[in-house]
Amino acid sequence: MRIRLGGQDASCRRQRHLRHALRHAGGKQDHKEESCTRGTPPITGEPGPAPARLTAKNYYNFLALVFAVEEINENSELLPNLTLGFHIIDSYNVLAYMLTAAVKIFSGRRSWTPNYSCRTSGTLAAIIEGLPSEQSSQLSNVLRTYHFPQLHRYLKNVRFKNSLGDEIFFDENGDLPIGYYIINMAGLRNGTQMIEVVGSYNPYAPHGRDFTIDEKAIAWDGELLQLPLRAKCTDSCPPGFSKLHKRGEPVCCYGCIPCPEGEISIQTDMDACTKCPEDKWSNQKRDACIPKVITFLSYEEPLGSALSLISICFFLITAVILGIFINYKDTPIVKANNRELSYILLVSLMLCFLCSLIFIGRPEDITCILRQTVFGITFSISLSSILAKTITVVMAFQATKPGSKLRKWMGSRVSNSIVLSCSLPQVFLCLVWMCAAPPFSYLNMQSETGKILIECNEGSIIAFYCVLGYLGLLAGVSFFIAFLARNLPDSFNEAKYITFSMLVFCSVWVSFIPTYLSTRGKYMVVVEIFAILASSSGLLGCIFIPKCYIILLRPERNNRKYLTKN
Repeated sequence: MRIRLGGQDASCRRQRHLRHALRHAGGKQDHKEESCTRGTPPITGEPGPAPARLTAKNYYNFLALVFAVEEINENSELLPNLTLGFHIIDSYNVLAYMLTAAVKIFSGRRSWTPNYSCRTSGTLAAIIEGLPSEQSSQLSNVLRTYHFPQLHRYLKNVRFKNSLGDEIFFDENGDLPIGYYIINMAGLRNGTQMIEVVGSYNPYAPHGRDFTIDEKAIAWDGELLQLPLRAKCTDSCPPGFSKLHKRGEPVCCYGCIPCPEGEISIQTDMDACTKCPEDKWSNQKRDACIPKVITFLSYEEPLGSALSLISICFFLITAVILGIFINYKDTPIVKANNRELSYILLVSLMLCFLCSLIFIGRPEDITCILRQTVFGITFSISLSSILAKTITVVMAFQATKPGSKLRKWMGSRVSNSIVLSCSLPQVFLCLVWMCAAPPFSYLNMQSETGKILIECNEGSIIAFYCVLGYLGLLAGVSFFIAFLARNLPDSFNEAKYITFSMLVFCSVWVSFIPTYLSTRGKYMVVVEIFAILASSSGLLGCIFIPKCYIILLRPERNNRKYLTKN
C-alpha cells in the first residue's frame, strides 16, 4: 500500500511541489506540472472546483506536509523499501467541496466516479483529514464506508533513531515520550539570527526537575524584557497546592487544589502533594512540615492542676478524719465497729487519693507501672477493710445470741486476717501482670490530628480488666452482705452506710468502663482519675462523715448510756 513518486531527486521534487503551491497561492489555474523525474509520469496538482487561492494558514500546513513526506522518504529506517507521495485537494472550508474531494481521491484525480478507480499512481495508503473538527467528522463518515484508516495506525509502531542517536517512538497515547530542548531564536539588529538553548524537558527526571528553563537567557524581539504572553490556561499552583488536571483539556489546563492535612507542596505546579513524616505535620499554609505538638496531662494545664488540687484536698480531709478517730479512739462510736479496721481503711483511702497524682505528668515506664499497681492494691485493701467491717457487724449480732460459738472469733485478729487474705490475690494478679506484659509509655501519633500523645500502654489489657474485675468482686460481696445486715437491731448499725457506699462505688466504676473506652488521649487519664476520686470520696463520705458528725457535733450521743438506751 503506497503512493509511488519514482526515483526523483529530493531537491527537484521539493522545488516542483513548492512551485505548485505558489501557483495555487497566486490564484493561477495552471493544470500543467513541470516534471523533474527520470522516466516517470508527472504528478499533477488538483486546482479544485473554484479559483485556487491558498490562505497563509493552509500554505504553511502544505509546506509542513511536504517537509514531513520528504523526511520520511529520505530516512530508510522509517518505511524501508517504500516511497510516499501525496495528493492534496483544498476544500476551501466548504463541506460540499470536501465530500467531492474525498470521492475524487477514492476514484482518481480526473474523475470522481464512486466505486471506480482510474489511478495512474501508487495505491492510496491513508488520508489526512482537514484541520477543523466539524469537517473531519463529516469526512470520517465517507472514509469509514471505504475502510480507509488514519495515519496513527501505522505511526504508533514506528521506532527509529534520529541523526543525534535519540530513539524516536510513540506511546499508547500517540505522544513522543522523549525529552527535548527549548531553543530561543531571535533576530539581531545586524540582520543575523541568534539560536540558543535556554531550557530542556526530560520526562524521566524526578518530579520537579523534569522541566528546566533559564528565563534570564531568553532574548525577546523589540524592547520586551519579559514573557509577553502566558502559555497556560490557568495560573500556576503556588506552594501548598497541587495540580488537578481536567479531563478533555490540554495538559497546560488544570486546576489547583489545596494539599490535605498532613501533606505539603514546596514548589510551584506540583502534580501531587508530599506526605509529612510521621512525627511532623503540615503547617496552615501546607508548604512546610512542622513538628507535631507533644501533649499529655500535665500539672501546668488547668485540668491537671484542678485534679491534683482536688486529690490533695481529699487526702488532707482523710488525714484530718484519721486524726479525729485516733483522738477519740476510746469513745464508744469509734470502738463500735473495730477501730483498727477504720484506721486501715482511712490510710488506704489516703493512698487512693495520692495515687491519682501518679496519673498526672509526662508518662514514663516506671510511672506507667506504678499507676495501675498502686491503684489496684490500695483499692483492694480499702474494699477488703469494708468487707471485714461488714462481716464484723454480722458476727457481732450473731455472737450476742445465747450459746453462740462466734464469740471466740470476735476480735481484731480475725478482721485483719480477712483484710490480708482478700488483698493478697490482687497483689498476685499485679505481679503476674508486671512479669508477663507490664505497662509502658509510647508515642501515639494517630489519635489526634497534628499531635503526638504520650500515653501509657496497659501492656496486657486482659490483666488490666482482671484487676478491675477483682475490685468489682470485692465490692459486690461487700454490698450483698451489707444489704442483708442493714436492718439488724444494733445501736449503731454501720451496715446501712456500707450498703450506700458500695452502691456509689459500683455505680462509678460501672459507668467508668464505657466512658474509658470511648475517650482518647489524655482524656482517658482524666476519666480514670475522676473514677478514683469519685469512688474514694464516696467511701469516705458514706462511712466516716456520719461518725464525725456525732463525734464533733453530737457528743452527747457518743457515750455508753446513750447507746444502751437506744
